Amino acid sequence: MAPSYLPLLRTLLAFDTTSRHSNLELIDWVSQYLAGFGIGSQRTLNDDGSKSNLFARIGAEDLPLMLLSGHTDVVPVDGQVWSSPPFVLTDKGDGRWYGRGTADMKGFIACVLAHVPEWVRLAQQGRLQQGIGIALSYDEEVGCLGVPRLIDALLQQGVPVTGCIIGEPTSMRPVVAHKGIAHYHCHVQGRAAHSSLTPQGVNAIEYAARLISHVRRLADTEASFGHHQPLYDVPFTTLQTGTIHGGTANNIVPKDCEFTFECRWLPGDDPQRFVDSVRDYADNLLLEMRQVAPEAAISIEPRVYCPAFEATPDSEVLGYVEKLCGCQGGDGVAYTTEAGVFHAAGMPCVVLGPGSIEQAHRPDEFIEESQLQACFDWLGRLTGELCRSDSQR
Repeated sequence: MAPSYLPLLRTLLAFDTTSRHSNLELIDWVSQYLAGFGIGSQRTLNDDGSKSNLFARIGAEDLPLMLLSGHTDVVPVDGQVWSSPPFVLTDKGDGRWYGRGTADMKGFIACVLAHVPEWVRLAQQGRLQQGIGIALSYDEEVGCLGVPRLIDALLQQGVPVTGCIIGEPTSMRPVVAHKGIAHYHCHVQGRAAHSSLTPQGVNAIEYAARLISHVRRLADTEASFGHHQPLYDVPFTTLQTGTIHGGTANNIVPKDCEFTFECRWLPGDDPQRFVDSVRDYADNLLLEMRQVAPEAAISIEPRVYCPAFEATPDSEVLGYVEKLCGCQGGDGVAYTTEAGVFHAAGMPCVVLGPGSIEQAHRPDEFIEESQLQACFDWLGRLTGELCRSDSQR
């Protein structure tokens, strides 16, 4: 007989919840699944109602909650060559389950949902000394855009969250710190001209290139002379340019160029100092540009901001994780999760989940069966920690 989480993972995977699409069908299905065990759920929608978070509670309403959190959206498969259908859970006989979202992070969600019947039974028996919360979010992959609304709802309702486990793929090793991430969009406006008359124009691409070079210099300076934290796999703050678009034809001096750059900073650092440096450099470039074209302009706008995260040292959730994982502390990573948002709202977190981040976002994404089983078993041990013993009842 297949483990109970596999049918759930198969169903979750079949919903194409790429971030550009709605996740409502998945949320509807999870809501109905929970309702089948007598569990109600709450939703918080995005502005146009096309996407939703979900929150559900198991246990008495006055109990403090241990929150189990996962995002429902996945990254695109466009341009990737898959050897099996990406939205069909596929077994190739190698101990791995293939499909978009298996590792990041529907495998964790499936393991959580598979425990629901047991948690309901324990709650009915009055054995839970802490409630169990299930939190599912939208648009994590495009900047942790959905989870703040879920958190705001929890805070407004006064839900007593004592800890939160973010089930991102960590190979079931606890992650206790990660970098923050911010994206910035830059638009350089110059003046168009025939390419035979370049002095009459202001080349937006060339000025954008100088700004991009400045971002690169900031990054190199951080790598060589900035603060280093050995806990992290990339132990310093990084910057990079991700996209660029500009120009219309080879024989036209380009009027416009747009690019995005990102910063991933260590906890305790402040990305604003890098943005301020880019703005100052842009102001100097504008002085040159406006000597030819007074209408020239450079704008820099924030697009994504996800805070850095460091686990609260004496938190209950960290104590559970250390006890059940047989470790002290944990890893620091360069990627970003929703833990930073929960932590900033005063909810202590640890990042812990099945699968490897190395498989996330790639073609033929997979999760090992052993990782799913390890997660399912770990949640079972956590359940034991959250229960009253017979002597306490």
